[in-house]
Amino acid sequence: MNAIVAPADAAPWYTHRWPWLLMLGPAVVAVAGIATSYVAFTSQDALVVGDYYKQGKAINQDLRRDRAAAALGLSIDLRYDAAEGLLHGHVGSSKPLADETLSVRLQHATQPNRDMVLMARPDAAGNFSVALPMLERSRWQVLVEGKQRDWRLEGVWQWPVEREVAIRADAGATPGTAH
Repeated sequence: MNAIVAPADAAPWYTHRWPWLLMLGPAVVAVAGIATSYVAFTSQDALVVGDYYKQGKAINQDLRRDRAAAALGLSIDLRYDAAEGLLHGHVGSSKPLADETLSVRLQHATQPNRDMVLMARPDAAGNFSVALPMLERSRWQVLVEGKQRDWRLEGVWQWPVEREVAIRADAGATPGTAH
């Protein structure tokens, strides 16, 4: 009978690098799977809309509000001053806005709990300032509406890449100049 005899200088398996290298792949996959499961089960799916049909029907009403803003020749310029904690703005219009209170809605791109609604009352020249303690670095959807919600201006603001944003009723949002 032939017996296999191990050499006397053979080291135990755990001292060799190949078993560890072969076990590294499955170990990384297991850790990544646990991390993915944790994120999936602890965070809310914020991008899914519950009543998408109702929102789809509301698009036509929103288009009417866009046309009403274009008929008024509306525009808005926004600038955030982080040092003062103020959002400064200027509303331009071809027709006077009589004692209009504006709703400035800043909507976070992916997290609805970060959305903000600011109420602003422009002066006779159309200028206003609103307290805004901290504007997070993000891509923001900007929606400005009148008190009666009969018109709207809508655009996108990538803050702080764009220090200012200008939204025109007919052209959408254009990035401002960085300061």
